[in-house]
Amino acid sequence: GYDFTLSDVTAMDRQSKYNTDLYINPVTMTIPQYNFRIGYFFKKNYSFSLGMDHMKYVMDQNQIVKFTGNIDSSASLVFGGLNSSHVMLNKHFLMFEHTDGLNYINVDVRRHEELVNWKFITVNLMGGLGAGALLPKTNALLMENERNDEFHLAGYGFNGLAGVNLTVFRHFYVQSELKGGYINMPDIRTTPSKSDKASQSFWFSQLNVVFGATINLNGERSRPRK
Repeated sequence: GYDFTLSDVTAMDRQSKYNTDLYINPVTMTIPQYNFRIGYFFKKNYSFSLGMDHMKYVMDQNQIVKFTGNIDSSASLVFGGLNSSHVMLNKHFLMFEHTDGLNYINVDVRRHEELVNWKFITVNLMGGLGAGALLPKTNALLMENERNDEFHLAGYGFNGLAGVNLTVFRHFYVQSELKGGYINMPDIRTTPSKSDKASQSFWFSQLNVVFGATINLNGERSRPRK
């Protein structure tokens, strides 16, 4: 009963204010935005890894956006027959979030280059490319239909990254990363009905600070890995 496009929609991520118990407690540490990754060095300077970026996407409310398409009265008595070129996004028309979350499950290959090796400190540069799938838990309320809030395999993404790694005592490290990419989700659930869906695409960027550890499996000198 509806088929429309909204253009120039603005949204934000949702940062959780730092609280030691929230970020460190194993019971609550998955509530904020987070990144988790584990990997293996298959060559001296190359690693393969699997991870998840638990991002959050929250559409701004009470914004006026471009509207094209149609809504039948069978879909909404209030908005059926809407013929305006713009519409206000509010709780009556659309609330839309991926807040538990915008889960980007991805694999990547990275190259690592050692810059400094001094006593117990090693500094490395690294960069890589990755791709993966989106498994968001979309919280959507569309034209006052029943709310949807379920995990659903919705699409795919690509990414690239670069960073600096500081390793101490060969096993423990802190790493700064700049990561960016493209997300395309052609199959987002908007209501509990399987016949209702939305599509969405956008670019994203992250600035990450990562803490990790390495495990030496073969007796050779360790290199930074997740």
